[in-house]
Amino acid sequence: MAKYLGIDTGGTFTDFILFDNESKTVRIHKVLSTPQAPEKAIMQGVADLGIEGDDLAIIHGSTVATNAVLEGKGVSTAYITNKGLADVLAIGRQAREELYNLTPTRKPPLIERQLCLEVNSRLSASGEQLQQLSEQDLSELTAQLAALAPKAVAINLLFSFIDESEELKIEKAIVDRFGEEGVFISRSSDVLPEYKEFERGMTTALNAKVGPLMQGYLQRLEDSLTGQGKQKHSQGTVLSIMQSSGGITSARQAGRYPVNLLLSGPAGGLKGAQTVAAASAISQLLSFDMGGTSTDVSIIDKKPGFTSGAKIGGYPVAVPMVDMHTIGAGGGSIAQVDAGGLLLVGPESAAADPGPACYGKGGKRPTVTDANVVLGRLLPQSFLGGNMRLDKAAAIAALKNVAAPLGLTVEQAAMGIIEVVNDHMVRALRVMSVERGEDPKDFTLVSFGGAGGLHVCALAEALEMTKALVPVNAGVLSALGMLAAEASRERSRTINRPLKDCDTVAIEQLFAELASLAIAELNPATVFAGNEAISGSQPGRLQDLLRFAGNDSIKLVLTVDVRYRGQSYALNLPWRSLQNIEPDFHKKHRDSYGHELAIDIELVNLRVRAIEQRQSFELPRWQPSEELTCEFVTMPGIAQAVAVMNRAGLPVGHRIEGPALITETSATTWLATGWIAEIDSVGNIDCRSNKPDSR
Repeated sequence: MAKYLGIDTGGTFTDFILFDNESKTVRIHKVLSTPQAPEKAIMQGVADLGIEGDDLAIIHGSTVATNAVLEGKGVSTAYITNKGLADVLAIGRQAREELYNLTPTRKPPLIERQLCLEVNSRLSASGEQLQQLSEQDLSELTAQLAALAPKAVAINLLFSFIDESEELKIEKAIVDRFGEEGVFISRSSDVLPEYKEFERGMTTALNAKVGPLMQGYLQRLEDSLTGQGKQKHSQGTVLSIMQSSGGITSARQAGRYPVNLLLSGPAGGLKGAQTVAAASAISQLLSFDMGGTSTDVSIIDKKPGFTSGAKIGGYPVAVPMVDMHTIGAGGGSIAQVDAGGLLLVGPESAAADPGPACYGKGGKRPTVTDANVVLGRLLPQSFLGGNMRLDKAAAIAALKNVAAPLGLTVEQAAMGIIEVVNDHMVRALRVMSVERGEDPKDFTLVSFGGAGGLHVCALAEALEMTKALVPVNAGVLSALGMLAAEASRERSRTINRPLKDCDTVAIEQLFAELASLAIAELNPATVFAGNEAISGSQPGRLQDLLRFAGNDSIKLVLTVDVRYRGQSYALNLPWRSLQNIEPDFHKKHRDSYGHELAIDIELVNLRVRAIEQRQSFELPRWQPSEELTCEFVTMPGIAQAVAVMNRAGLPVGHRIEGPALITETSATTWLATGWIAEIDSVGNIDCRSNKPDSR
């Protein structure tokens, strides 16, 4: 491929980064998002960038699945389960989100009761078939579905991770009745073959509810990008989608497993942060991605963490995804005074339409962006490189709605809004660091997103951190991370066996089955390196697979979830051998909890991650693209004049002392008083606290 285009669709902006492989140059761009039809903003950006020709790889982070889940706008979905278990999704875990609230608001069920169907099938915990579906059972089931006419079906039978035959029977009966394209089918033994029927069922149901929406969106996007639909797409332009696990996958796989895309954009940001930090020889970082609608924080200690216990919109999603904490605090977060006279900021957002008041699109309510405009930290003439002029008068008018009830000046109200939103983000950063036993002072705060650079110094000071990094192209870093990501596919299976009863041959055979499936689902033709897709039959033995994968630039990562018998949660360990499990588990348990127990150990889940390896994406050496300009302005609350510099003109090694504003096309950085910054070899702004009490 000659060109690679990363696209991150956010709640307020859609970000683009175009990498030309021949000239090794990078171009960036932003347009306002079009939430009702995200492909419109993408096509506008592609047209603005003047991209022509078919030799193009596109890696896209999509919010279509995420928004559908958060807004409850999935398609009509039927849920099929065993006799007596139709209410499992509605009952859930009976865990209160608000422990002392005696009258909690009940969340509506994901799937209406009339769409929850039961079948006469039962498998024991040991895999014994106690009751099998008859042809009459299947005929009655498909008749029920015909009467209900759902657009998607989720199938979740007890212990299907041991034996999927009954789920396959149901799937075949539905396809025979309604055809291949008649209804979207999500099967738990395919989507998440793991124990815990509630989490498995919820994940499978979410996959079904958003599946048709995701497939429809991807098809519209492909057709729009190529102009001729699938035929031309297959010849020249390749579309890949970012997954929540930090790897990319083909558009076809993304449409089949949309539940794997719920943290698509944020995962790109984390990959981007890791990439730029590595270029500055930083391996321990707290990442902080502040966009227009939300803020995502995570921690990287040499490599990102992963979890299979996340919640999206209050629903458990048990597929692997990057370990991240998200709050409703962004540049578009709305400020208001509550009935008790307290200043509140977020989680409600002005989003892209109408947007903050300063956008001049009809917004009247004050936002964090408006506060930054009033304080002079966002310059109206420099926003988006001068392509979008901000309306400072409108921002002032909006902030009067907050200032008047509080008896403050507009500038004081603006500073109050900034302090409140900063406090929200500091608490989120503490969740990912202090509450996990990590000292933030040992890490570098890596700030990105369109609004991140405006708050980085204040957040670092609140956490007593002395090091911060504002990456090159920080405003579109999620899109850059998508260019740096590798293709990957994850597969897992529950075995739930005591360690003493496990057999190496049997475990390796299960690993081989999962690895064969993951390798077959990878589509290396969609990734940066452009390798040929794997085809043909796959080897059956684990050692053969590992050898095969190594020869084809595919890395297999094998891990196991292990716990003491009777525990609810497990620790994930790299697979070395059956003999290493016990000492490895005891060590990790001691490291994690400070003790070990004399209790039998269980192997819970086997996990395989297949990764298409390629030459790492390298940031080009920084070269100024403009003449350096420097002017001085006054700002409310700042005693001395503030230097304003254009980032595109700063040479490598240039040193800046705060207070200073560093402007660029996609973001603005506020270097506070007491901080110094230097431009490193790839263009990152390396910040250090220069205050007397800093380390």
